Amino acid sequence: MPKVTFLFADGRSKEVDAPEGLSVMEIAQKNDIEEIEGACGGSMACATCHIYVHPDWRKKCMPEEGKRSAEEEDMLDLAFDVRKESRLGCQIQVTQEKDGLIVALPGTKTKW
Repeated sequence: MPKVTFLFADGRSKEVDAPEGLSVMEIAQKNDIEEIEGACGGSMACATCHIYVHPDWRKKCMPEEGKRSAEEEDMLDLAFDVRKESRLGCQIQVTQEKDGLIVALPGTKTKW
């Protein structure tokens, strides 16, 4: 089963099992990661699942077109501390190819 590691603003990290087919947002919710609210349930109508994707994983986590959709960009405009690595967790589906994915929560200091 794939694994995803979440990095927190306080320096902690948490590696969790990530069943294929679920989104990063759903994985966070199932593992009690309170910083990922997912208020809209994954319908891309909020930015409460905003995360940063580690640069090593960025390409594998982008849509086929290679860039965020206009709808995702609009929602990220509402998010805190948006960076080039920012994505909505509801838009990243876990696959075996993403085993080992590393994401950080907003406010996390990264050296990326």
